[in-house]
Amino acid sequence: MVVFACEDADALGGVQLVTHTVAQGLALRGHQVHVVGLRRARAPVRHIERPLYERHLAAGGPGGGRQAARRRFARLLGDVGPGFAVLTSPAVVSWVADLLPPRLRSIGQYHGSFEHARATRHFAQVRRAYPALDQAVFLSGDDAWRFAEEAPLPNATHLPNPLRAWPDATSYLDVPRVLGVGRLVPVRRFDRLITAFARAARNRAAWELHLVGQGPELPRLRAHAAALGVAGRVVFRGAVPAAEVGREYLNAAVLGMTGEHEGFPLAVAEAASYGMPAVAFAVSGGVRSLVADGSTGVLVPPGDVEAFTAALSALMADPARRRRLGAAARRHVAAFRVEKVVDAWEELFARLAR
Repeated sequence: MVVFACEDADALGGVQLVTHTVAQGLALRGHQVHVVGLRRARAPVRHIERPLYERHLAAGGPGGGRQAARRRFARLLGDVGPGFAVLTSPAVVSWVADLLPPRLRSIGQYHGSFEHARATRHFAQVRRAYPALDQAVFLSGDDAWRFAEEAPLPNATHLPNPLRAWPDATSYLDVPRVLGVGRLVPVRRFDRLITAFARAARNRAAWELHLVGQGPELPRLRAHAAALGVAGRVVFRGAVPAAEVGREYLNAAVLGMTGEHEGFPLAVAEAASYGMPAVAFAVSGGVRSLVADGSTGVLVPPGDVEAFTAALSALMADPARRRRLGAAARRHVAAFRVEKVVDAWEELFARLAR
């Protein structure tokens, strides 16, 4: 029995996507799995078309109260047998960890990076609440080690996020297109990617930058591209259905990742699975676990737009190097195929059950 608890399990977001992907993978292995949303998502989405696990909503109505959700969650736990409860964020741990019965081993996840936690209240939340859990799970070995040392946490380990699927086809990397993928929100800093592209593409008229995603930053980013003289070469694709995202990777040559903080960016892993190298800011252990600098892509110091521009320009000018790095990137991220990540979850369960 495995119970995943999320703040809003059916919202559009990376935590939710990962939760449903792992839940489906475990259900396919014969585990009885429940995914519980503690509150109602404002704009629910369906992450898995035909889920083999049970889905529950603890909130009673729109914006349902915390205490009511706690009572419904406690009632749900009364009906499940021995197993594991996966609490997917510090907020969830503080919300419902005290409700878990002894027959459920407690696992607390943190989907951000150590660097992001240190800069926010998350570090204090993890340090206060996670030592009492049976296991604290982070996204990379580097993150787990730093939490173990500095929190300190005696129960830290790491499990990566899984790729949703493994493509048969790979990009030829010959379409002159830089790709950015993610919600158009301030923390993603797509303005930096537009700036770097405008500089790198100054003498490369065929190249375009395509941004896949939607969000409140769209007007500002359009204005930024216009101010840099590349309005006609920066294409805002909007939201692309999950089933069609593969075409975006197949028809691009380089992925750019310029966010202020990233946990384990699935866009980098997905691009690599299509044989596409990334240029990324080295903002976290998760990014560093996905991109081996100079071998599977290029890492640059966080926030250094000049270094990012130089790295992007070099890859745009060198198709042979793009293919070499892209092929190595695909081999590297095979470790994050969903079946391998589910293997790691089952190994964790086995250790906790001993």
